[in-house]
Amino acid sequence: MNIYLKIALITAVSGVGGTGLGGLVGALFKRDSRKIVSLLLSFAAGVMLSIVCLDLLDEALNLGLERGKIAVLYIIIALCIGYGLVYFLNYVIDRHTNKEVPHVSDESHPKTADDLGELIHSDHFDQHKKKNSGLFIAGVVMAFAIALHNLPEGIVIGASYAKDNSSILSGSGFIMALVIGLHNIPEGMAVSVPLIAGGDNRAHAIIVTALSGAPTIIGALIGYGVGMVSDLMLLLSLSFASGAMLYVVMGELLPEAFLMWKSKMPALSAFIGMISGLLIIYM
Repeated sequence: MNIYLKIALITAVSGVGGTGLGGLVGALFKRDSRKIVSLLLSFAAGVMLSIVCLDLLDEALNLGLERGKIAVLYIIIALCIGYGLVYFLNYVIDRHTNKEVPHVSDESHPKTADDLGELIHSDHFDQHKKKNSGLFIAGVVMAFAIALHNLPEGIVIGASYAKDNSSILSGSGFIMALVIGLHNIPEGMAVSVPLIAGGDNRAHAIIVTALSGAPTIIGALIGYGVGMVSDLMLLLSLSFASGAMLYVVMGELLPEAFLMWKSKMPALSAFIGMISGLLIIYM
């Protein structure tokens, strides 16, 4: 089977499957599941940190050795571009979702989203359902925003495979596909719940949510194709992917995990994830 087709299939499971699973969970959402999701997110964050810092960036630095100090500048610029792009996409998501739905002005209803339940409007449903058109619009906007957001995440998977494509079911590319799939679960929930609360039927909402993960496949093919052009392009691709993932870890996964479960357990789960990432890389 062609390597591009293999990467596309793996990424489809991660992107479409991850967001689709989140959509399914969102359709059956129970508040008690927040602790489990919190641990999954923090564990994924720990694994990502290990792979980004000890594998992707390490490979980028090794590729840049023969180019001297200028390679470090290339890496920093690509890191900043990757980080900045995902930051911007998340800014757009926050701007058009949390503020999109008019909030009920009473003391029991927070004005800002401070946990997953409020973000996806599962709290205070009786108040929200009176404004179901606003909820549906929020879900549609979130679906488009998540679709854009998934493109650079796909580049991460593709760049990781470009670094080492000896096996499609092992190495940093496969691990990145797995952890990004975990990361996509709460994003899928944030799309499906407002769609369903806004009047869409559950099956259609889950399908739309799953399709919002499709750009991950395009990003993976771009990341792999660019990374295979030359050592310099692989260096830039790995650095861009690392910057994108560093924002995902520090700007999304860890904050969401701690907001969902305000205890010491997410920190422990992240630490276990880092150790697991270390074992994956060097064992």
